[in-house]
Amino acid sequence: MNCRPPTDQPSSLGQRLAFSLTEMLVSLGIGSLILAAVAAFSVYGSQSFVAIGNYMDLDRASRAALDQMTRDIRQSISLVSYSTNQLMFIDCDTNLLTFAWNPSTRKVTRTTTGTGGTTAELLTQCDYLSFRIFQRNPIPGQFDFYPATNASGVYSPTLCKLVDVSWRCSRTILGTKLNTESVQTAKICMRN
Repeated sequence: MNCRPPTDQPSSLGQRLAFSLTEMLVSLGIGSLILAAVAAFSVYGSQSFVAIGNYMDLDRASRAALDQMTRDIRQSISLVSYSTNQLMFIDCDTNLLTFAWNPSTRKVTRTTTGTGGTTAELLTQCDYLSFRIFQRNPIPGQFDFYPATNASGVYSPTLCKLVDVSWRCSRTILGTKLNTESVQTAKICMRN
């Protein structure tokens, strides 16, 4: 009987279970590449998820502000004062209603005076806002309206029957501005 182990198999258990150094380095390199790719996709995916959520929140706030402005402007009696960042109306209860944008605080506020006067923030983080006033009649052959100016070309709030409002809000994600802007624009016709 032959008691020798076959020559093509390793003689000890340690030699049969070990990796060579080359095999270990190759497997570590491939594993590191796979982990780096998974980490990069994870960071990109989470950043995109936060950006989409941010955009949806800005859009929701902008729509709510536009709905409030539209409701109030349509029901107002007349425009009392006008500037590119502030409008003052007489509302249906003969109180003063003011929409104002403060560029330093980046907030748009709605203020009512009279009994039970209130101030509410319609928008925060507003980078730009512009009010323009027009008459109700359109310019022939164009998609625009006559400006609410008197004979000398000065804006007159008493001639205003249409308000054009546009704004842009944005936020930052991790300290950088990414594609998280919400732009709203509307022409609101006064009913009175």
